[in-house]
Amino acid sequence: MKDNDERPDNDELKPKKDAISAENVGTNVSSDSVKCKSCGSNMIFDPDTQKLKCTYCGYTEDFLKSVEVEELDIENALKKNEKWSSETLVFQCDNCGAQIVAEKGQTAVLCPFCGTSHVTAVEDLEGIRPNAVLPFTISKEQVAENFRNWSKKKLFAPGEFKRTTRVDKIKGVYMPFFTFDSQTESVYEGRVGDTYTRTVQTKDGTRTETYTVWRHVSGTLSHFFDDVLINAGREGEGVNLNKLAPFDWSGIKVFENKFLTGYFARRYEKDLQTCWGNAKDVMDKELRDMIIARCHCDVVDYVNVHTRHSNVKYKYVMLPVYVINYNYKKKHYTIYANGTTGKIIGKSPVSPAKASIAGVIGAIVVAGVILLIYYFMRS
Repeated sequence: MKDNDERPDNDELKPKKDAISAENVGTNVSSDSVKCKSCGSNMIFDPDTQKLKCTYCGYTEDFLKSVEVEELDIENALKKNEKWSSETLVFQCDNCGAQIVAEKGQTAVLCPFCGTSHVTAVEDLEGIRPNAVLPFTISKEQVAENFRNWSKKKLFAPGEFKRTTRVDKIKGVYMPFFTFDSQTESVYEGRVGDTYTRTVQTKDGTRTETYTVWRHVSGTLSHFFDDVLINAGREGEGVNLNKLAPFDWSGIKVFENKFLTGYFARRYEKDLQTCWGNAKDVMDKELRDMIIARCHCDVVDYVNVHTRHSNVKYKYVMLPVYVINYNYKKKHYTIYANGTTGKIIGKSPVSPAKASIAGVIGAIVVAGVILLIYYFMRS
């Protein structure tokens, strides 16, 4: 049965007349996209071959990929303010606020997160340049297949939603993350307890009671943290992106702008210093858990931990994520896919017709069960 109310409002997937072009953004823009040596068309990075591939004639061209990713000193980075705008251009979405990094050869930009064409060029891209990238290894075609399988499990999703699998609806975006290394030296002191039970004599007999024997603890802990991963995107996206994990880190490479060809990149919205603070929070929690574990106690009154960090290094790495936008009954839905594993996460819309039918069937089943119980009770 076909639901008449399941026609989606997918205007953002149609060509927009006011889609911004690199030639009319009010900035001098050079076309730095890679051209095919065979036919002159634009080339994109191909996840299947890990090479540049012509979108017209299929010609492929390899480029140098280094795996020697350097861990950078955080103190020097906090004093720097670099630019990589000679290679890229920054656009800002007026609808959702996302700042998108695209190659300067882009002729039209639609926001990959909300699909709107209300995108404008902003200032030159300042700040820390990525030094590492995890390239896409899953193709859009594979993501489309994964999406079909995922959506089939959504029983109440509109039928049209399950057919939203066109490759041109899938946008590849590199998401910004920082990783941090740190040698930590911690000094701690606190009060912990061990619980015991004992039998107490009362006027009515005996009873068992639980009591705690407290003891003070102190000591030092030395621990090295390697690659603590922190999302540098906007607040609220971390939960979704964390659910996409794990990523396949075996393919990490030194950042090269050619990996960006044919894709977008998300500009970091939490700077290095903020993310380093987030990383220290993660480390502090893990250190506290390690200290409590070594105390072999049942309860904790308090534990004070003072930690010194040294030899702090970081990487600014771009992680591959596919984004699928969908509008249904004036509500926007965003589906994400891991660009190295193809894992799909997101919330699907609910068809009112299917939900109503399910409700009616459920009510009938419940009524039937009640009648059966009543019948057997009367028998």
